[in-house]
Amino acid sequence: MGARRRYFLSDSTYDVLCQQLHSRLLESRPVPRWPPGPSIPRVGWSYKPAAGSCPGNDQVGEFGWFQKQAFLTLCLLSAAFAPIYVGIVFLAFTPDHRCLSPGVAELSRRCGWSLAEELNYTVPGPGAAGEAFPRHCRSYEVDWNQSGLSCVDPLASLATNRSHLPLGPCRHGWVYDTPGLSIVTEFNLVCDNSWKVDLFQSCVNLGFFLGSLGVGYIADRFGRKFCLLATTLVGAVLGVLTAVAPDYPSLLLFRLLHGLVSKGSWTSGYVLITEFVGLGYRRMVAILYQTAFTVGLVLLSGLAYVIPHWRRLQLATSLPTFLLLLYYWCVPESPRWLLSQKRNTQVIKIIDHIAQKNGKSPLPDLKMLSLAEDVTEKLSPSFADLFSTPHLRKHTLILMYLWFTSSVLYQGLIMHVGATGGNLHLDFLYSALVEFPAAFIILTTIDRFGLIRPLVVSNLVAGAACAVMIFISHATAVGVEKEAKTSDGQLSSGRNPGTELSGPIPHCQDLHWLNITVACFGRMGITIVFQLVCLVNAELYPTFIRNLGVMVCSSLCDLGGIITPFLVFRLMEVWQGLPLILFAVLGLIAGGMTLLLPETKGVTLPETIEDAENLGRIAKPKENTIYLQIQTSECAGS
Repeated sequence: MGARRRYFLSDSTYDVLCQQLHSRLLESRPVPRWPPGPSIPRVGWSYKPAAGSCPGNDQVGEFGWFQKQAFLTLCLLSAAFAPIYVGIVFLAFTPDHRCLSPGVAELSRRCGWSLAEELNYTVPGPGAAGEAFPRHCRSYEVDWNQSGLSCVDPLASLATNRSHLPLGPCRHGWVYDTPGLSIVTEFNLVCDNSWKVDLFQSCVNLGFFLGSLGVGYIADRFGRKFCLLATTLVGAVLGVLTAVAPDYPSLLLFRLLHGLVSKGSWTSGYVLITEFVGLGYRRMVAILYQTAFTVGLVLLSGLAYVIPHWRRLQLATSLPTFLLLLYYWCVPESPRWLLSQKRNTQVIKIIDHIAQKNGKSPLPDLKMLSLAEDVTEKLSPSFADLFSTPHLRKHTLILMYLWFTSSVLYQGLIMHVGATGGNLHLDFLYSALVEFPAAFIILTTIDRFGLIRPLVVSNLVAGAACAVMIFISHATAVGVEKEAKTSDGQLSSGRNPGTELSGPIPHCQDLHWLNITVACFGRMGITIVFQLVCLVNAELYPTFIRNLGVMVCSSLCDLGGIITPFLVFRLMEVWQGLPLILFAVLGLIAGGMTLLLPETKGVTLPETIEDAENLGRIAKPKENTIYLQIQTSECAGS
């Protein structure tokens, strides 16, 4: 056996030597990832080749056939997460509705009224300015079964002016003008109970928040694969239970529990795929994995169009997730996690499997794997470390705000467009399609311009789009008021919680399409923000508190999701453009605050708090020192 020598190499020198020796060294830095998942030990891989062999033929491949197959397979998890995250748009759509008044249907048949005539004669008008939609939630206190009512303006015999007739609440329920069935129509979640729709969506976001605390421990303790399979199974079962929930309280319970595990399933797939691929492909894979979520949005809009009944739609999106349990045979455990658990035999088997899948030579001469933990990983992270220095405090507070804002604007725009659009399914589809160019923009700009400048521009675009939509909303409201007057009070009521418009009337058709176009620009901007803030968050913290920093800051994303339904639908009861004012202010402030963050392009990730404090002041990037242990006598011929 030849004498062993240990060489200390910089990154650049190491690259040159690797080309000369045709050897392989697996990376030793954790990957930035979102949502915050279980911590990944910083491990270095080294091996001892058998006599007479060189590591040149043992290369596994960073993004070979195995990684591509695993990536496409795990992307199904990301697509399946879409109905859980924004499925409220279709599960809880609120159609045009009015009070059920006994005797109106019989009178309408006797008089041969059309639907428009029935609404004009029997349903209250829009009401005074600022009044909360009496046509939805109030009815005339009239006995429609009395025989003296005329077929031509039956209320004229009771009062010379309709405004003098008393109005009362909907005591007998509601009539919904829709061929489908939603949670709203089944449980009558309208008028005084409309806030229960907001609570339905808030429960799943509360589940995301609480689940992120426990799922990380499960993945660290029992493995990424176990966590993925367990959360997928429980999530599929809870999805089915949600579809068969007998009442509203049980519906909330299943929704909350579904949120507890569903984000953990998404995160486990994210962590697994980023641990399988090489360092040079991780950023691309992370962005494309989130793009698979957009594919889920597109499929959801088509599926909801075909299946307008919420229970069937919930089953259609939940039952296929049982097929994801096939991951037990298709996806191996993370070698990085196994190595951190010192289960080296399994690591060798998995690496051999990956090498064979990628068409590379197996590793028959692999004798030993050693775990080299970085010293910084032995430091004990604490919440106080995130605020221990002036720059860390500033970064933490700004990142918290960015996470909160991105969640509020992303979910808020989806809900607002669904509440005010003309065609629920088409408008949802159009706004989802713009997320594909958003991913393309990220992939083509971050290497050239870094992360901060695209993040600033995207926040400003989202905020500006919301500001423009405010004026469009005002112009639409004016057009609707004029149309209501010219149509003598005919009903043109809303479809979603707290809204008054069921769709664009002919007079406002052009404004509707302008509103959808501007909303798509806003949606694209906030989508870019959502993906970039994941990367920025991980690159601003030192290694030993990086995972803690991502977890704490991104928790504001879930808190934002909890309050967003209430912000959107309750503010729309006052005026449908009011949520847009809030979104515009949040987005524009976020763009300005992002300028206070340092650019990380070309700068080594900070290792210590001192490095993080000086981030942005370093003129020259540091070089990582890596050691490579080889046997010079056996490899001399290389």
